[in-house]
Amino acid sequence: MPREKILLTVTTYPLPSRSYDELVCTAGMREDGTWIRIYPMPLSYLKGMKSTGKVKSRKYTWIELDLVKRTDDFRPESYSPKDYEFKDIVIGDTIDTKNNWKVRKSICLQNVYTNLTKLIEDSKAPKNVSLATFKPTKINRLIIQKDEADWKPVWKALQKQMDMFNEPKAEAKEAFPKVPWKFKYEFEDDEGKVSKLMIEDWEIGQLYWNCLEGAKGDPQIALEKVRQQYEKNFLENKDLYFFLGTTKEWHTRRANNPFVIIGVFYPMLPPKPDPTPLFG
Repeated sequence: MPREKILLTVTTYPLPSRSYDELVCTAGMREDGTWIRIYPMPLSYLKGMKSTGKVKSRKYTWIELDLVKRTDDFRPESYSPKDYEFKDIVIGDTIDTKNNWKVRKSICLQNVYTNLTKLIEDSKAPKNVSLATFKPTKINRLIIQKDEADWKPVWKALQKQMDMFNEPKAEAKEAFPKVPWKFKYEFEDDEGKVSKLMIEDWEIGQLYWNCLEGAKGDPQIALEKVRQQYEKNFLENKDLYFFLGTTKEWHTRRANNPFVIIGVFYPMLPPKPDPTPLFG
């Protein structure tokens, strides 16, 4: 297939892998706004420097590379890199946030769902839609729940095997820490249907670790800062859209709702008009 030009818009929180250090699911959009998923994508390639041919800024950076449609994944958006060493990748420009994300909006908001029932219907055969931009009508709250404090044993074993046999680079040898909390948004669609979806975006996980460091290890203070950002700041000041994606496992099982939130798109809300004076 021809080379693809993709605007990276989504990076999920990493999972350990035997062969590719920590793996992240990376997704983005073509210039026409259609979605594409790339996996596996090693974390090291998303943390590297642009000057060495790797992506410094993970999100909203254009990349070009050769891809191959995955034969083990029925979801139409799923591809793998043709060259797993990424020697063919070309790193382009990063789109900034000028004019309230004007250029980002022109790419990312070309195809927007507002009805979750419609999206779930399109996720069924024959369309099998597995990536989408979604505009909630109302976001009620951020839900924070306690989760397991460490990776599952099988994933920890993968990390140990990776260290022993694959001799990864120094920065990949330490296990990527697991976020011991689950974050969810409760929201409504254009028919008032209330849903709760997990947030598996890189940003919220990294925000928690940054806040935990700033809180000198106090998780409650860190969680309150996460809530301030994703609930107070985002809900009061941002024009929120969700990037939704299915997990292969639950999409294959044809779950009632196979989607999770894999990214949040958050330009500023448009300014409120000045109140009309009562007397001219």
